[in-house]
Amino acid sequence: MNRAALNRVLLHPAAKPLLWLLCLVPLAGWIWGGFHNGLGANPAETILRGTGSWTLRFLCVVLAVTPLRQWTGLNALARWRRMLGLYVFFYSVLHFLAYAWLDMGFDPAAVAKDLGKRPFALVGFLAFVLLIPLAATSFNRAIKALGAARWQRLHRLVYAIAALGLLHFFWMRSSKHRYGEVLVYAVVIGVLLGVRIWRRFRTAGAVKPAITSQHPHVTG
Repeated sequence: MNRAALNRVLLHPAAKPLLWLLCLVPLAGWIWGGFHNGLGANPAETILRGTGSWTLRFLCVVLAVTPLRQWTGLNALARWRRMLGLYVFFYSVLHFLAYAWLDMGFDPAAVAKDLGKRPFALVGFLAFVLLIPLAATSFNRAIKALGAARWQRLHRLVYAIAALGLLHFFWMRSSKHRYGEVLVYAVVIGVLLGVRIWRRFRTAGAVKPAITSQHPHVTG
């Protein structure tokens, strides 16, 4: 299938609803497991760890959209980025609710005390808080109200969120000396952020000679 045909498939009216349903599969799995005793010996930990892992996975997918679009020429991928970003927020909300409910019993004082006592929990909470303005401005009206440039600057917070989410995951797994999965996420996020940095420097290098040629130095 050539690029034009793939773009048509991605732009098909049924493509976005299908992706929307696929993104709900993890949640459906937990609901099914809850009704059929399929969440293991510690259901609370299964849900807490699962929601956290899927938040990080969706974050990696969102970061991958732009490089994939640029490398493959599948510009239709751009129409999915905002929805995928909202699923990052959706699963982060589930993760926080699982923590606040299953670990802390919905006790604000216990949550505040825990955040002050455990740095990895505080880092995860900070990443969650930073996601809120991104989710709140993921609509066309917000883009128009903020202006494209300010909106883009705000949404660069996703890089800080990725770093904080990875640090949260690392600290959580380091207590059990399980670094394999952390390394996978670190490599994926490192590559995706590295590609962006490389493209930015390359673009800046291409623009500078053009500016210089328009304003040549006058010498003796």
